[in-house]
Amino acid sequence: MQKTAIIIGAGPAGLTAAFELLNKTDIKPIIFEQSGDIGGISKTVNYKGNRIDIGGHRFFSKSDRVMKFWLDLMPVQTAPAKDDILLGRQLPPVSCKIEADPKKTDKVLLIRKRLSRILFMRKFFDYPISLTIKTVLNLGIFRTFKIAASYFMVKLSGARKEKSLEDFLINRFGKELYKTFFKDYTEKVWGVSCDKIPPEWGAQRIKGLSITRAIKHAIKAAIRRDMSIGQKEIETSLISQFLYPKFGPGQLWETAADVVKSKGGQIYLNHKAVGLESQNGKIVSIKVRDEKTKEVKEFKADYVFSSMPVKDLIEAMRQIVPRNVKEIASGLCYRDFVTVGLLVKKLKKKNDTNIKTINNIVPDNWIYIQEREVKIGRLQIFNNWSPYMAADDNTVWLGLEYFCNIGDELWNMPDDKFKKFAAAELSKIGIIDESDVLDSAVIRVEKTYPAYFGSYGKFDMIRNYIDGFANLFLIGRNGMHRYNNQDHSMLTAMTAVENIVNGVVTKDNIWQVNSEEDYHETKITAVENITEAYTAERK
Repeated sequence: MQKTAIIIGAGPAGLTAAFELLNKTDIKPIIFEQSGDIGGISKTVNYKGNRIDIGGHRFFSKSDRVMKFWLDLMPVQTAPAKDDILLGRQLPPVSCKIEADPKKTDKVLLIRKRLSRILFMRKFFDYPISLTIKTVLNLGIFRTFKIAASYFMVKLSGARKEKSLEDFLINRFGKELYKTFFKDYTEKVWGVSCDKIPPEWGAQRIKGLSITRAIKHAIKAAIRRDMSIGQKEIETSLISQFLYPKFGPGQLWETAADVVKSKGGQIYLNHKAVGLESQNGKIVSIKVRDEKTKEVKEFKADYVFSSMPVKDLIEAMRQIVPRNVKEIASGLCYRDFVTVGLLVKKLKKKNDTNIKTINNIVPDNWIYIQEREVKIGRLQIFNNWSPYMAADDNTVWLGLEYFCNIGDELWNMPDDKFKKFAAAELSKIGIIDESDVLDSAVIRVEKTYPAYFGSYGKFDMIRNYIDGFANLFLIGRNGMHRYNNQDHSMLTAMTAVENIVNGVVTKDNIWQVNSEEDYHETKITAVENITEAYTAERK
């Protein structure tokens, strides 16, 4: 009799798990997704033909397996996109088996330039901060001297013991640079002071970045002639190009869902897992509620993959969970997210770079807003992610990102008020004129960022308890309560399926993804060498 794997969540981790099961086993995957969308936070929202990428998703990875997964679903462009044509941009030569002309097909991965900058004191700074003449002029000689002196003081006096994220950042950047560019923005994102956030967040997100490495990267970039899209040799925060689906990240995951269904997998949207039953150290069934009809059904399970928030999973297991594990789970914290899509005629802030752009808009994919008098955290310019994200090439389609908590002032703000509030904030910092706003939309997403405070310090007790169920695998960002990127989430699913195939009992290798710095570079290798499929030579 065919075995069944119940997969909770249709985001990158859940869909990857289903994909891998269908390709490597005879286990049938059944996916239950609470929302009505495919892709989780990697979905694309279509608002009147203008597409919104929730949080921004660059498609690049140091893992050949992840790159191959994406490229098997969508080929890389081998002909110019419409902005390439208008700007006379030359594509780097790409070896690709399938012809991918963005004018002829929608299922294509575009090669995009990456630029992110910081807006501070109404001026643009490189992200990550670089010690250039422009940076010195923007900061002023006195502030630059203080930053340099602070950095060398840390290096001479020795690193402080890292008890908090504040310690982590000061050790790598010095106290003055930390206070100038990291402290306020980080506290805007998380809603708590940096000295209350454990250093694990830094180790998870910027473990390889420092002033020294940034300088080394700048020197190497000046002499480097070629670079793969995977960019294995470069710190994640320093990558300069990436792949991107023509119509946003959700397009790729919708394609993955179609493949899963075509191979016999099942996907149920608007279905929430509300109960898990166990027997002899295994999960034997899942109770699922149809969110439209409110009907609850029970499904037998040989294996279970969960990418739902750990807090919700423990709640669904409440009858079998020890009291101390319940208490820790109830204390887990999350940061929620609101995106305001703003369609405008033009930007007031003009392009100040030597990079050519359509309508002279700034070339950034997103801009970190360091200005203290506004609540906006980041600004996405969707036209620069893909020229097909905006319905009209003569407009600018923006995404204003706000970090908040369910129930706070921002989260509860009525949509109409939020739209006006967001437009006024961009006007205040000189990005737009409010009179140029044509349309807007508000999108709220719960539990976008699992937080490393609250009861997180005792998370190992939850992990040890859940890992005790032989057939239950935690995967993905919320599934593992770890601030993973898209490719890391996929690798956790791939590793979990491999464990089933190889009869591996321990789940330590799943938890090692993105915890050991080189794990996904050295311990996970591609079945075949696909370098030629995504290598781009720089001229």
